[in-house]
Amino acid sequence: MSPKNKIKLKLLRKKLDKIDNQLLKVVKKRTEIVKKVLLLKSSKKEIIDKKRISVVLKKIRNQSLKKNIDPKITHRIWKNMIWSYIDFERRKFKKK
Repeated sequence: MSPKNKIKLKLLRKKLDKIDNQLLKVVKKRTEIVKKVLLLKSSKKEIIDKKRISVVLKKIRNQSLKKNIDPKITHRIWKNMIWSYIDFERRKFKKK
């Protein structure tokens, strides 16, 4: 890699780091809302809502296509996020 490209790479990585920090703030906000949602659930069976998951993933796909984002990327991100929060809810539900 040329010295000029190394400098460009470093700058781009700084931008990525800044976005990562912004994403962490959003994840924190989302987690706080998920905690409130969990308080409304009376049984573990309510944690997984397949219909809701399907609706969310379709909506993300449509928005991705409209915004010219590779829908495969966003699908993977949201699917992993959804299942990570399902796991989170299951772990927290035991402590209710």
